Order: sequence, then C-alpha cells, then structure tokens
Amino acid sequence: MLHSYSVDLSWTGAGAQGTTTYTSYGRDHVLTSGDKPPLAGTSDPGFRGDPARWSPEDLLVASLSQCHMLWLLHLAATAGVVVVGYEDAASGTMRIESAGHGQFVEVVLRPRVVVTGAAAKDGTAVTDATLDDLHHRAHEHCFIARSVNFPVRVEPAPLRIAG
Repeated sequence: MLHSYSVDLSWTGAGAQGTTTYTSYGRDHVLTSGDKPPLAGTSDPGFRGDPARWSPEDLLVASLSQCHMLWLLHLAATAGVVVVGYEDAASGTMRIESAGHGQFVEVVLRPRVVVTGAAAKDGTAVTDATLDDLHHRAHEHCFIARSVNFPVRVEPAPLRIAG
C-alpha cells in the first residue's frame, strides 16, 4: 500500500531585488497542503532565516517527535495502557562541513509520558519496563525514523502516574 503526500511551497522573500546577491533576498516562504493552516517557513537563523518561523531542520526534528508519539499512543491503546499526557523535548544535531555541506548526525527524543493508574486495562502492572517496550516498538514502527540515515535515540523520562 502506498500513501502520497502533497505540499505546496510559495517563496515570499524575493523583495525588490530577488537573488541579486546572497543578502538581497529573504528566506521566508509559506507551506500549504489542502485545507490545513499555512505554515510559515524560513531557513535556519544561521543561514539568514527568521527565528520566528519554522526551518526545514525544525520540521525534521518535529516530524520525528510527532511520529514517535503517534505510534506510542497507538501501541499504548492496543496494550490497554491509558496515556493521559505526553510531552517531548526533542533535539537534533546537524554538522556543517567547511564546503557548506551539512547533514544531521543525530536526533534525540526525550518523551515524558503520564498514564492513569499503575495497571493496564487487563490488570498487568504498568512499569518503566512496560513504557520502555512501548517506546522501543514505537521507534521500530515510526515511518520517519525508518527513513532517515542518522541515529534517532529515544531517552524517555521515568513513567509518571496521574493523580
């Protein structure tokens, strides 16, 4: 089965001079897809981008974080583990070489999960080991993590029980 994704990009940073020089144009652009809200994009601030807008690098790290969370929630529901809170403090590291080429060398996800009660719906205990297994399986299933050529590490915080 194949899934397809379409995104429209419109560059808004031409200004009066366009790409006359490296400093004459803005990096701002807008991403749209169907009826979704537009997403204000730019380049990394280190490359003359607007720090108030999303860069491709931000979006790559965000995609990995979102994908992991969505798989973890799916697997938790299937396992009868009731998750009521999820946060992540994801970070990525990119290396830029002297010629200006660059690549990500790793992304680290730091999810913090909150569950209700200390037991799953079937009565089995929900422990850090239970959560570690869910994180491991979510990482194995994440389409985005499976598609990148750099390590994506998952460093979950200890399990938190609501209440």
